[in-house]
Amino acid sequence: MISDLVEILADKKILILGFGKEGISSYQLLRKYIPVSQISIADQREKLDIDFDIDPGVKLYLGSLYLEKLDEFDLIIKAPGVPKKILQNRVDQEKIISQTDLFLRIFSDQIIGVTGTKGKSTTSSLIKHILSAFSKNVVLVGNIGIPPFELVDQIDEKTWIVFELSSHQLQDVSNSPHIAVLLNLFEEHLDHYDDLNTYHLAKMNIAKFQKETDWLIFNDDDQNIKELLSKHEQKCNTLPYSLLNSFSQGAFLKKDGIIEFMTERQKSVFDVRKRGFLPGDHNLMNIMAAICVCKIIGLTDATITEAINNFKGLRHRLEYLGQFNGIHFYNDSIATIPEATIGAIKTLENVDTLILGGKDRGIDYQNLFDYLPVSSVNNIIFTGDAGKRIKQGLLNTRKLQEQKLFFIHDFNELPEIIKENTSAGSICLLSPAASSYDMFRNFEERGDVFKKIAENL
Repeated sequence: MISDLVEILADKKILILGFGKEGISSYQLLRKYIPVSQISIADQREKLDIDFDIDPGVKLYLGSLYLEKLDEFDLIIKAPGVPKKILQNRVDQEKIISQTDLFLRIFSDQIIGVTGTKGKSTTSSLIKHILSAFSKNVVLVGNIGIPPFELVDQIDEKTWIVFELSSHQLQDVSNSPHIAVLLNLFEEHLDHYDDLNTYHLAKMNIAKFQKETDWLIFNDDDQNIKELLSKHEQKCNTLPYSLLNSFSQGAFLKKDGIIEFMTERQKSVFDVRKRGFLPGDHNLMNIMAAICVCKIIGLTDATITEAINNFKGLRHRLEYLGQFNGIHFYNDSIATIPEATIGAIKTLENVDTLILGGKDRGIDYQNLFDYLPVSSVNNIIFTGDAGKRIKQGLLNTRKLQEQKLFFIHDFNELPEIIKENTSAGSICLLSPAASSYDMFRNFEERGDVFKKIAENL
């Protein structure tokens, strides 16, 4: 299978566009399997993390002119973080490829692709966890933080590949996975796309190129998904799942913690009431999606149930940090949209102090303005431009009761406000409903800083 990849890339003049983690893995694969080739790298940064003095076969295009020579190349391997719209009218779009599309082109029949605005990492990790109880020949790659090229040497024709797919990765593809999971569609990434519809269509690429033998598993409760599916014909088999409806074919909630999976040939029941690290309705949806995948593959009900109940969850996703100074702390730094924040508050129930805000990407916060005044939250701490807008929006609603509002310029201001205002035995929750890129490198760094603050109280 490596030979198929080498055949596509050999004897080409290649540019790696964007040299983050995925770009580095592209360089390493090219150097390993096509060692004599000339490789060019373009990145908007003036200095890269790797010193290329030892590799004279590399040519660099850095800084403000990094897009100037695009037409000189046969193939451009674009990183997901490079917006496709900035390349329009600059280069023949047929030259642009990505790791994701190359990987799908070669391994699509073995790939379980998972996408959605929220829940991708949890669902992908859960599917990998369940499959690992069935087979050791399983890998997890993609937006979870593992570029697919990093693990290509571990893959043979019998490997199951769980691939977490962001909209940025899907925007460039011309192939779809054998099993596609579409979790939900909310308003997100408006700084990257021309409009919300363009973002949704990028997500829809996970199923656009599927064949009749492929499967699409989708959230039947999500109206945005149902609208998209109604406009785009699916050639593949489909399996819905729902908290609200039951099906003759699909997964649904029978009662609290009891999930049924139905097809024409079988009926399965899964008791997941003992799950310890997947709280809330949103995680029940993720569980149902994972069940559908694993039943298609042929796992037993007992294997699936046991694996779900012993899954440990992921960091920064409603992660319980512990009790410090009499206060329970939860890190939900991954929550970058208001729907995720509302879901976290509803799941935990006893949230007294909430931390909101970050980079403002123009998201509509009206549902937060409607929900927070009637929620259990008594103290709201705002930060960043998004925090300023959310705070003003709440004040404009005139619906606030006796909630206390605070604005901070730095997370170092958090401890005093939390200690003085959060009731003993209640919860302090970081669930920002905004991106972290104004103050932090990513949501992981934001969550780690919050964890240290909690531990130091």
